[in-house]
Amino acid sequence: MKGSLSVAAVQPPCVALDVVANARTHAKAIRTARARLVVFPELSLTGYELDAPPVATDDPALRAIVDACAETGSVALVGAPIEEGGARFIAAFRVDGDGVTVAYRKSHLGGDELNRFQDGDGPTVLDVDGWRVGLGICKDTGVAEHTTGTAALGVDLYAAGLVHLPEELEEQDARGERIAAACSSYVAFASFAGATGGGYDATAGESTIWSPDGRMIARAGAAAGEIARAELVTR
Repeated sequence: MKGSLSVAAVQPPCVALDVVANARTHAKAIRTARARLVVFPELSLTGYELDAPPVATDDPALRAIVDACAETGSVALVGAPIEEGGARFIAAFRVDGDGVTVAYRKSHLGGDELNRFQDGDGPTVLDVDGWRVGLGICKDTGVAEHTTGTAALGVDLYAAGLVHLPEELEEQDARGERIAAACSSYVAFASFAGATGGGYDATAGESTIWSPDGRMIARAGAAAGEIARAELVTR
């Protein structure tokens, strides 16, 4: 039987387009969170800047995050634009003490994203200590097809990075509750707080972790730098 899993949904302050500064902030957040799985918002390394240069998995700036994960024993899900085979994607990196890999590519794009990025391959699952973690990025969380496909993978936790406006907080919460019910799983949303570039002078924050029955079990405030953290247990 798998043990418990400590999860943190973090909302670090962001310097738009400054991967070096943001990587250092990510490392600090990981050390502060002290969680096995640390979830960051969408495009957390660049801010929501759709013309940001792609970030490579071997970018030297990411060493700060790798080192923080090695020190704390954490696995981090970090948001970044990437390029593969000439195509660009909005992605989530999996970072641990051994390095950086691409864990997921956003499946459902909206707005100007459609002109700049390609769709990812759809629902996927990540194993963390025997916990099956389904992944999403922002708009994915509002698409029933994506939720249903993720549920079919038999996930224990659905984790997603988001960028939402403050007035979209009600919808952010409704999505978390719907996904918990559909997947019969925990849900962790890491939602940007504060300014994050791309015209977002303010974002919703209030990153949240829900139980499989839809109860809110941890919640950050609206300020950048806050963290929602919970210890998840098997059912």
